[in-house]
Amino acid sequence: MRLIPSLSLAFKGDEETRPKQLLPLFLYPSDDEDIEKAGDKRTAIHQDSDSKPAVTKKRKQPTECFLSQPEEKQESTVKTKKRKKKKISDILEKSAPKPGVPEDLQNLLSQHFAENRSVIEIEELKLSDSCFLPANDLTHSFSSYLKEICPKWAKLRKNHKEKKSVVILVICSSALRSLELIKSMTAFKGDCRVLKLFAKHIKIKEQMNMLEKGVFHIGVGTPGRVKALVEQDGLCLNSTKYMILDWNWRDQKLRRMMDIPEIKKETIDLLEMCIIKLCREGSVKLGLF
Repeated sequence: MRLIPSLSLAFKGDEETRPKQLLPLFLYPSDDEDIEKAGDKRTAIHQDSDSKPAVTKKRKQPTECFLSQPEEKQESTVKTKKRKKKKISDILEKSAPKPGVPEDLQNLLSQHFAENRSVIEIEELKLSDSCFLPANDLTHSFSSYLKEICPKWAKLRKNHKEKKSVVILVICSSALRSLELIKSMTAFKGDCRVLKLFAKHIKIKEQMNMLEKGVFHIGVGTPGRVKALVEQDGLCLNSTKYMILDWNWRDQKLRRMMDIPEIKKETIDLLEMCIIKLCREGSVKLGLF
């Protein structure tokens, strides 16, 4: 510090601007001191700034959009057992065979027409018990069953002389089953004529020609072909006395004829077309073999 010899200094000016108390001049800092102090402060600030890490602002990078895909689940090593659908053959194998009764046919008709027909129309399709023949109790052969329901067969056979018609009409599920039934009725039929009424290997025109030229007593076939013959006037059911449904027989898959959707629909259509009306009039009777 530099000492100044003068101890005081006169201050000119107004009393308002004059300081109230004057200090000795050696107590006032000089210009050199100010410079040194300012320099020290700068160095201190510079050191502090060097000691602190520099904070750099990170620039945001543009983000890219990707479509998210569902994660593929790893297939478990243990495979879950799939439930097998129950087949009708599996169910029927466990169930004991029950002979068909007229109520089964009535219920089948009611269920089939429940969605499309009114209550009054369904009532018109119902048949009384007098329209049915005794049902097969699973103890009969086909010949013995026919003998039971038709004890006066010899007389009916002799009196029948109308063409394009049969006395007994048998409805079954397939052509092979038709041939089996024809073979099994040898003890009953005698010398009467039997006509095959199925579509396999036989054209409908051939069957119509045979019905026009000859007299047949028994017709055995499938519902689809019988229905087609009736619609084309190749077969007339006015002289028919008995209609037998092969109700209880089961095929290799343990299905009855009414368990097969196509056969079921064709049989119901045939019944609705003419058989139910003839049964109500009393000219035709239904039997469940």
